[in-house]
Amino acid sequence: MFDKILIANRGEIALRVIRAAREMGIKTVAVHSTADADAMHVRMADEAVCIGPPPSTDSYLSVPAIVAACEISGAQAIHPGYGFLSENANFVQILEDHKITFIGPSAEHIRQMGDKITAKETALKLGIPVVPGSAGGVPDVATARTAAADMGYPVIIKATAGGGGRGMKVATSEKDIETAFRTARSEAKAAFGNDEVYMEKYLQKPRHIEIQVFGDGKGGGVHLGERDCSLQRRHQKVFEEAPGPVITPEERARIGRICANAIAEMGYSGAGTIEFLYEDGEFYFIEMNTRLQVEHPVTEAIFGVDLVREQIRVAEGLPLSFTQSDLVVNGAAIEIRINAERLPNFSPCPGKITQYHVPGGLGVRMDSALYDGYTIPPYYDSLIGKLIVHGRDRAEALSRLQRALGELIVDGVDTTVPLFHALLQDPDILAGTYDIHWLERWLETNMG
Repeated sequence: MFDKILIANRGEIALRVIRAAREMGIKTVAVHSTADADAMHVRMADEAVCIGPPPSTDSYLSVPAIVAACEISGAQAIHPGYGFLSENANFVQILEDHKITFIGPSAEHIRQMGDKITAKETALKLGIPVVPGSAGGVPDVATARTAAADMGYPVIIKATAGGGGRGMKVATSEKDIETAFRTARSEAKAAFGNDEVYMEKYLQKPRHIEIQVFGDGKGGGVHLGERDCSLQRRHQKVFEEAPGPVITPEERARIGRICANAIAEMGYSGAGTIEFLYEDGEFYFIEMNTRLQVEHPVTEAIFGVDLVREQIRVAEGLPLSFTQSDLVVNGAAIEIRINAERLPNFSPCPGKITQYHVPGGLGVRMDSALYDGYTIPPYYDSLIGKLIVHGRDRAEALSRLQRALGELIVDGVDTTVPLFHALLQDPDILAGTYDIHWLERWLETNMG
């Protein structure tokens, strides 16, 4: 058993890990930049180590600083949270070399699923359905034209090392190919230092469905159903729910079984998410995230499990604390991501919190690192909180979300709370009839 773990992250996810560890009797070490000296995760951890100045490249992304903090504090393991170094295979390899346990999958699996082309090839070998696309990277415009003609327009060109919507361009006809290809490569080079791109068939009205999986690292694995993350702005999720409002129990069992078998065959260890586009009853693999997801609380709500606790247990070499037959869906849960941003342009809005009140009551959870008087720094992601609700069914969860939003107070900075008040009045949201393009269209009409 671990006596002490270090959390290589900040904000609400750092608090989430601290809470799980404390319930397990494990001491925690927070790391922080100078800008985060007064952050809540620093206050709540048993120990704290400053690892550098505000820029994340000099602090939360500094592998030498984090390894040194681990050695100074005597922490035996590191939980990466999400973002930052959570999917950095080189970081994991360095920890292995220093005899520090990484609470997550192996460097090999992170590397394997981190490259989009390799991930797709792996998925095919494991029997996971994939989107029709190029066999590998697309090196030039001529190859792009040929591939697009073979699969049919529209197509989407994506960075192989991509994420967060960067390095992705759609071509609706042959005349768009050259511009889309060159733009995607240019963005990929600037964002990831790698300009390799590949191509897939662009589905017209898909939903974004992801399957939560968990492997024990010893050839066993389970799935914990799906989350619908289709409400997105610029490929960034803003509203997630579980179970998906259009997925049948039969579809859940079918795709879940495929995913659980795949990670078992891989020998995968810890939490992972296999993401799909879903259209007309078919699932198409797009990527696998080899970490905990921002939206993991909705899965925890409907299955009554602590995914962070399970991550720590598996990293310690313990078996999963549940079997597939133990995992039965209970009700419905929704999460909204609240950002410190000024509408309608969604521009970052850092500043001092003058008043903060958390909603409560049955089935309401708020994951946030805010407190009265806290100053949100301008250096990091603008996510300041996640409001999660759970009800006996989707209608009750929506009603509970509306009520909880009405109780939430965040004064001193602009937030995206008004967006959710408006969305919860829309018939498509109430009916669950939306796709991955819906929110962009809605924003053009209502906030353009």
